[in-house]
Amino acid sequence: MSEEKSLNFIEEIVENDLNSGKYEILVTRFPPEPNGYLHIGHAKAICLNFGLTQKYGGYTNLRFDDTNPVTEKTEYVNSQQEDIKWLGFNWKNELYASDYFDELYSLAVKLIEKGLAYVDESSAEEIAALKGTPTEPGQDSPYRSRSVEENLDLFTKMKNGEFADGAYILRAKIDMASPNMLMRDPIIYRIKHAEHHRTGNKWCIYPMYDFAHGQSDSIEHITHSICTLEYVSHRELYDWFIEKLEIFPSKQYEFARLNLTSTVMSKRKLLQLVNENLVSGWDDPRMPTISGLRRRGFTPKSIREFCERIGIAKRENLIELSLLEFCIREDLNKTANRVMAVLDPIKLIITNYEKGTEDLIGENNPEAEDGGGTRVIPFSKELWIEREDFMEIPAKKWFRLAPGAMVRLKFAYIVKCEDFVKDENENVTEIHCTYIPESKSGSDTSGINVKGTIHWVSAQHAKTAEIRLYDRLFTSETPDAEEGDFKDYLNPESLTVLPNAYIEPALADADLDGRYQFIRKGYFCLDKDSTADKLVFNRTVTLKDTFKKPN
Repeated sequence: MSEEKSLNFIEEIVENDLNSGKYEILVTRFPPEPNGYLHIGHAKAICLNFGLTQKYGGYTNLRFDDTNPVTEKTEYVNSQQEDIKWLGFNWKNELYASDYFDELYSLAVKLIEKGLAYVDESSAEEIAALKGTPTEPGQDSPYRSRSVEENLDLFTKMKNGEFADGAYILRAKIDMASPNMLMRDPIIYRIKHAEHHRTGNKWCIYPMYDFAHGQSDSIEHITHSICTLEYVSHRELYDWFIEKLEIFPSKQYEFARLNLTSTVMSKRKLLQLVNENLVSGWDDPRMPTISGLRRRGFTPKSIREFCERIGIAKRENLIELSLLEFCIREDLNKTANRVMAVLDPIKLIITNYEKGTEDLIGENNPEAEDGGGTRVIPFSKELWIEREDFMEIPAKKWFRLAPGAMVRLKFAYIVKCEDFVKDENENVTEIHCTYIPESKSGSDTSGINVKGTIHWVSAQHAKTAEIRLYDRLFTSETPDAEEGDFKDYLNPESLTVLPNAYIEPALADADLDGRYQFIRKGYFCLDKDSTADKLVFNRTVTLKDTFKKPN
């Protein structure tokens, strides 16, 4: 039995609210903007919001915050839905802030009618100049005292498309001397003559995030609106709108966002990497996007486990990428079949092997709960082995192949190196061995003990594959915090392509959902670039943490 885990602070709030009868049912939401692909930081928020309603009952809405028509695409909506489902969660209602544009407009009119909003025609520079500083109060706009009637007339004309972009805005009338800068008459509507991905050209005014977000929560009767810490200062405005509009009192709570080493989480910066072709796309396996992690070979379970391990807190912290890699190793160790692949091949010829070919038996996964089963592996006189498994002049404590040395071939026989061949450049091109027929794995009667075991692939039966070895995208653990452009810290060795590796024939039937441990080399998965003629495998993670921290 595992120890009962203590509640995080949001779970404590939820339990108190449900036990006290404050709410009969728990309702949360996940509100992504459809302006990019979701990343591992969003996965933390997804696991939190959906996890709460899985644990305590109730339901979670998926609401797209589509209030900026310039940056939004249906492609992003579709990818975000796919990512949430892939992580193992289902929403009750699929909703959009744009579903509420009519209602949000009516709520803005209500604020005007109550004397709590006004139309301003000041320029952006004039507004900024009058806003004040954190230590000095702002000054009223010259348009702040407009009558309700004039404001209603101007706001209607804004809606009807009678003004150009930026000519007018609608501002809440709150307090230009507030210590919270966000309360100094924030903008709540702006003019944008842009086609919306769902409403087309019906609207040319769009609500700002702070106005759309809280009111959408209220319309949906969200009980616990969970945001990251950068929205702490927005909570006062969130509550102000709800109070003045006299609508359902959703409550906002904040937790620390995920900060991960050796990557960036800003969607703006990730979009820059995509647009400047510094990565192959949003799902490049080096990206921290959920689709990139999926393509790299990460599993939903490993990401959920990672989010569980890092927990929910109120203080910002930096999480080591190695923890995420630990979670995927833990999962794949139990589920990935062991197979043999030779990434840097050199020919090994068994000079006294006269059987032609024979079928050997290899176990698929000794760590699997069901035993893992076995598979047939063809063996022959000529094999491919790793170049690094032979050393002409062996180092101390070298237990692999060298002149006169013996080693076991995994699932096969003990062989002894008798000779080797070099080319004109002194590169070893072939290794000649003899084998000991009595040393067959599973029925070894040779009495010979060897310390080294190496993997191999039968040259006659091997399939060719391209192998992509991925590493950290940045050389710095904190590229955001470094001087200069974050792109200056991109890792030039984040991708190594091996075009002609040899894999055992069973891998010809690999599928995109399969996960494999290439024995001694790491965990791999099939890439979507694969064709029937050319298989491509991505390295998900090495068998051990090999990353060297920069000095």
